[in-house]
This record gives sequence, C-alpha cells and structure tokens, in this order.
Amino acid sequence: MRVGLVQLNVNDDPAANLPETVAMVRKAAAGGAQFVLTPECTNGLSSSRRHQAQVFHLEGDDPTLAALRTEAADLGVWLLIGSLALLTGDADGRFANRSFLIDPQGEIAARYDKVHMFDVNVSATESYRESEGYRPGDRAVMAQTPLGAIGMSICYDVRFAYLYRRLAQGGAQIITVPAAFNDTTGAAHWEVLLRARAIETGCFVLAPAQTGYHPETAGGKGRRTWGHSLVIAPWGEVLADAGTEPGVCLADIDLAQVEKARSRVPSLTHDRQISGPDDQEGGHV
Repeated sequence: MRVGLVQLNVNDDPAANLPETVAMVRKAAAGGAQFVLTPECTNGLSSSRRHQAQVFHLEGDDPTLAALRTEAADLGVWLLIGSLALLTGDADGRFANRSFLIDPQGEIAARYDKVHMFDVNVSATESYRESEGYRPGDRAVMAQTPLGAIGMSICYDVRFAYLYRRLAQGGAQIITVPAAFNDTTGAAHWEVLLRARAIETGCFVLAPAQTGYHPETAGGKGRRTWGHSLVIAPWGEVLADAGTEPGVCLADIDLAQVEKARSRVPSLTHDRQISGPDDQEGGHV
C-alpha cells in the first residue's frame, strides 16, 4: 500500500488554506497513494479565540470538510483529515480538535477528538493553553478498513503511551499522528517519540505535520511548527521524512511487517499487574 503524507504551512484563514490543501491531496493521489493524510489543524492555525469563533464552523457546515470529502470520492482514496478546528455549540464556547477518516465514497468512516490538550510552558516566553480554547475528547478510536485497522490520535497525544498500547491491543496495525508540533519540542522529541510509539506497539506510524512559520492576519502572535512528516515502520525504521518544506511525502508500507515485528518481540502480550509505590511497605520509593 502506498501512503501519501501532506505537509502544510497554513495561516489563520481557512478559505485561503483550502485550495493548497486540495492541490496537495490531488498530488498525493496522482503519485499513487491509496491513503492520503493531512496534518492537524488542516483548516487553519490561529491563537486568537475571537478570530477562531468568526472563521470556524460546525461540523455539518464546514467548507473544508465538505470539499475534502468530495476530493476523496472523486479520487477514490482513503483520506485522513488530520484534524479540523470546529465550533461545537458548547456553552463555554470551546472548539473541537477533530480528526476525520474519509472513505473512497466520501463518507465519514470515523471521527476522533483529541484527548490530550497541549497545556505547556515551553520556555519563559513561550506557553500554550490548548484547553482554554478546545474541549478534550474522552475516547480512543480505531477504524476497521480494507487498508487495515487504523488507530487515530493527534499531536500531543504522542506523549501518552497508554493510548497507543490500548489501540494496538485492540487490533490497530496503523496509527495516525497528525500534528502541528512546536518547533522547539519538535527538534528535541518529535522523531524519538514517534519511533517509540511504533516500536512499543508494532504498528506503522503515519505522522503528517504542519511546517514553518504560520502568520496570523487577525491579531494573533503567529507560531512555528517543526515539519518533518514521518512514516515509521513497526520495527522503528524511518521510511520517509518530508523535511521542512510544504509538499507531499510518499512511502510504500507492507502490513505483513506488523505481525513480523510483534512475533519477534511480543510485548503487547506481556502485561503484568503490579502494585504502585503507595502499596509497598515504607510508602513511596
């Protein structure tokens, strides 16, 4: 199976971002990709909650979702829309960060809302509070498809190994990690975390990413993302790295490698019940 990872450099205007995204999806399909993946926040990146409320839509009204569903059907490909920022109608006004798996008929095969919110202090001058604008999801999602069993995640989720273990033990063979990874943490942690998740689970990891500087026209401060969309094999090899420019990254994967890796190191079957530090004599260790 050939996969195509779309690496984007979006701004804070979903309408302006859409033509480039469509062009990239078409390029991936033209390159033979049966499964095309876009990054987190495919419709746009903005730090202004006021602006977001003006340009984002409810799922049923979202132009990016409608257009990409049409593209998937026209091209006859499976398409992961890494995530869209969407209005929810929640009383507190928070948005959803939602990933969509679209089938070759343009139908939504699965949805996943990002569970772990990026609430961090990267440095004394750089901090993020995703939970102030976005509500977290509360469930793991895996889709059974003709391509294989696909487990879904988004960006900061990659730091929480238990989610991926649960997906793999539930049957996942491919795990998607669309991201808009910060460039500081990306340089330090992006590849090593993704390779660890692949090795721990014996899954292929497909991680399409945002890249470069993302300008904001509506009063936001802008931000930089790391790029380096990656395709990683179940044994931990990096099969493709998109670098730092927008574009399409293609790779061929063979799901037989999933069982091969898991038979060599069957760690998914070796869970043990253990007591915690508070259960041991003398308290904490």
